[in-house]
Amino acid sequence: MQRKRHHTKYIFVTGGVVSSLGKGIVSASVGALLETRGLKISISKADPYINVDPGTMSPIQHGEVFVTEDGAETDLDLGHYERFTRARLNRHNSFSSGQVYDHVLSKERRGDYLGTTVQVVPHITGQIKENIFRASEGVDVAIVEIGGTVGDIESLPYLETIRQMRYELGGENVVCIHLTLVPYLAAAKELKTKPTQHSVKELRSIGIQPDFLLCRAEREIPSDLLRKIAVFCNVPGDQVFQAVDMDSIYKIPLMLHQQGLDQSLVDNLNIWARSPDLREWYSIIERLDHPKQNIKIAIVGKYTDVVDSYKSIEEALVHAGISNEAAVSVVYVAAQDVIAKGPSVCLEGVDGVIVPGGFGERGTEGMIRSIEFARCQNLPFLGICLGMQLASVEVARNILGLHTADSLEFAPETTEPVIFLMEEQKGVTNKGGTMRLGSYPCVLAKSSKAREAYGKDTVMERHRHRYEFNSQYRSRFEEAGVVFSGTSPDDKLVEIFELQGHPWFVACQFHPELVSRPMGAHPLFKGFVFAASKKKQDKKSTRHTE
Repeated sequence: MQRKRHHTKYIFVTGGVVSSLGKGIVSASVGALLETRGLKISISKADPYINVDPGTMSPIQHGEVFVTEDGAETDLDLGHYERFTRARLNRHNSFSSGQVYDHVLSKERRGDYLGTTVQVVPHITGQIKENIFRASEGVDVAIVEIGGTVGDIESLPYLETIRQMRYELGGENVVCIHLTLVPYLAAAKELKTKPTQHSVKELRSIGIQPDFLLCRAEREIPSDLLRKIAVFCNVPGDQVFQAVDMDSIYKIPLMLHQQGLDQSLVDNLNIWARSPDLREWYSIIERLDHPKQNIKIAIVGKYTDVVDSYKSIEEALVHAGISNEAAVSVVYVAAQDVIAKGPSVCLEGVDGVIVPGGFGERGTEGMIRSIEFARCQNLPFLGICLGMQLASVEVARNILGLHTADSLEFAPETTEPVIFLMEEQKGVTNKGGTMRLGSYPCVLAKSSKAREAYGKDTVMERHRHRYEFNSQYRSRFEEAGVVFSGTSPDDKLVEIFELQGHPWFVACQFHPELVSRPMGAHPLFKGFVFAASKKKQDKKSTRHTE
């Protein structure tokens, strides 16, 4: 059989032994390294679950929902892809089995398969290939992360697709990186390679011989064990790499480069590329390793049991720390604990407070009390999405004297709905993909903290919400010292508000964390961390004076 010529090269990233090994970070790191060689890349995530997207999943179970510019609700790994690379991803870069089967069934109902029995092979695998090709148009290298773990029944159609593409396009166009775990058994005082061997055996039984092995371990793997893995897994010794636990995910691209992974990839894919320019990555690590101060930020939320619920916020704080030459440590505070213990106990010793997004009434009163504490104590505060809405409620109740002020989301009978439902949202019954999603323009007011932070008049920011600030209250808020520093171009929707006379009390309706990068911190996070570090310095100066 003559193989088809295909311009784009494909790198598939699979995982074995256990879940949560870091396939997303590996995929993002590979993309970052290939970009330093001047290659144009795309990264996609194929998820085996039947949900259409993660938009209706609990963050406690699945982690945060990342939103692309075009409004797709996607897996949090797309956040890693965008943070590590300059690729701007869209709804085609994330797809689930739910989407795949939905497309195939729609075609069947339309009559596209008349006379044919619709099957996993070739129809489901064909649709998966179609999705992969669509997401990789116009790029040199397409990286595709396969969700789940090899051995899961849900992943089989995706693995079969890899096998087919390798057969159809040839080994010089398709390679597979398999990420496995090499666990350390404390009782035996040994690293064990058997789980990796079994995982590769599982892949080979499906018809896939991995080209590269990336062995995750909590400590360095001796060279003799790496050679053993290579022999038993039938992988060339110079294509077995280790991924040792690091204190920052932003050190992983350099760790992989120093082992020669990117050079080996371009050699195997027969790509002519320039030498890597890694100056930006070395600069990031230099700033991470040598901060001039340490600050502590509290995130008061309702999904604090699983920190992946706020992954982009945590990373945005790291980026802002890099920009301010500060090490930022995060303290997660359960909103319900604030109700039980009080904000002065829960927020003791922090240098700033963030109230992030979320849905539902649980914990909202704890968030409101935290916002009041930050306002009254002149503690730098950043409200995001729900955080902005609850900050509006707090200001309405405690400054404007509207004691029944609330959001219609939590209190449909409130007489003071400072947060209300847009007219076009009132008839919405479906939960999935029906909010204000994706990038929208925001016009910034002159002489405001927001305008000073951004350094421009208009910005684009990503949204994920249904409720809005009720503009009928704008004049009353302004009379109380509130500055509406960001609005929609038609001035109908409030995007940012801030308080005059406060070191940093800024709340935004959108999600600034989604577009923050290690090489370019988001302006609002950068300004917030700067205010928090200044607050800490002022405290020290006061103590020294006393």
